[in-house]
Amino acid sequence: MNPKITPDHLSRGAAVYVRQSTPGQVTGHTESQRRQYALVQAAQTMGFAAVAVIDDDLGRSGSGLTARPGFQKLVASVCAGSVGAVFCIEASRLARNGRDWHHLIDLCALVGALVIDPDGIYDPRLVNDRLLLGLKGTMSEYELSLLRQRGLDARDSKARRGELRFTLPPGYCWTEDGRIEVDPDEHVCATIHLLFRKFRELGSARQVFLWMRQSQLRLPVVRRNLAICRIEWQAPAYHTVLQVLQNPLYAGAYAFGRTSQRTHMVDGRARKTEGHRKTMPNWSVLLRDHHVGYISWNQFEENQRMIGENAHMQKRASRKTARGGRALLTGLVRCGRCGRMMRVFYGMRSGHAHRYQCRGDDAHVGSGLCIGIGGVRVDRAVAHQILEAVSDRAVDAAILAADQVSKAADDIRQALERELEEARYEASLAARRYDLVDPAKRHVVRALEA
Repeated sequence: MNPKITPDHLSRGAAVYVRQSTPGQVTGHTESQRRQYALVQAAQTMGFAAVAVIDDDLGRSGSGLTARPGFQKLVASVCAGSVGAVFCIEASRLARNGRDWHHLIDLCALVGALVIDPDGIYDPRLVNDRLLLGLKGTMSEYELSLLRQRGLDARDSKARRGELRFTLPPGYCWTEDGRIEVDPDEHVCATIHLLFRKFRELGSARQVFLWMRQSQLRLPVVRRNLAICRIEWQAPAYHTVLQVLQNPLYAGAYAFGRTSQRTHMVDGRARKTEGHRKTMPNWSVLLRDHHVGYISWNQFEENQRMIGENAHMQKRASRKTARGGRALLTGLVRCGRCGRMMRVFYGMRSGHAHRYQCRGDDAHVGSGLCIGIGGVRVDRAVAHQILEAVSDRAVDAAILAADQVSKAADDIRQALERELEEARYEASLAARRYDLVDPAKRHVVRALEA
């Protein structure tokens, strides 16, 4: 037995800390798990009768940016004096950042606990062992930074060539030679084309969403389970419609790095949040005319302008589209003095006239009202001018409206026919599978019958 292991250490027992950085490693790299769990046998061989396995951090990074309940449990056990030795496969399993590593080593030195890995047994109270443990932690932290930097550089270099693969939105798929091509499924492609066509017709993502909901149409959604991606058809959601309209891939452009990470401090620890959108000039990669698009790049830019103008809750000086309410010029009228958007204020009592008001510079409290005017006479004057302008085209407008209604009905019917065709195929496939099964193989037949 090693002289560093005393009866006091053996009486307190040992703790085996097991960790892997990502869920993919947990499912795909099982050899690392076997080696770490094998430390239980190594601890028992050294004479530790009580061995506790702490594996709460499987699938959690040790960089210090992710909460690790298993590591906190280990620290609490060491502080309580119930652990005589901490077993790990290597220093990087315990921590990939200096703060957590040195904190654990300090606690082990205070309570007289050992740190044991396949390379040796270390007593943090000894100067040489403490120095070696410090070097192991520093090298582990540097190794993580070096590997991350190499990986990011390789990823960005591949993305700049347009060869980096990522999960494609519905309507596209990767070819075997690494190219992006249109999905061969006509149902998926026709639905995406229909969505873009209805947006150009209705001019609002929300109206497209409501129209698809009313028509009981479904949208394709990509579901990913590790490396397997499949298309599922679901009832339309507003964010799904918006994601399709705002994705530059549908305009034939290869775009990468459209979102960023932000780091902030929570309870003294760094926390990363993802999904923060960047403006188009700040995208990491943008390669136009990279593949066949559902719309042109000019149409994509026009769509983004229309979506931006529909964003009433955002403070910007762009034109706004009209919204609901009695007022005719909601979101369209501007102040003649300062040029800001005028707001609509309705009376508290029923039938009370509405007013258009400009609040001026809202950032300065007490600046006062810039200008205000009653809305009834203004709306009447504008409505009269609109009727005069379109009176000569009333018949043409009626014919155009009838054509649009007929075309919308055709779009719905064609979409439903594609869904019906897909349902018939699924039923036919299930029947063929059932016919091919040996009737005597009841455990398979029962599942197919169900």
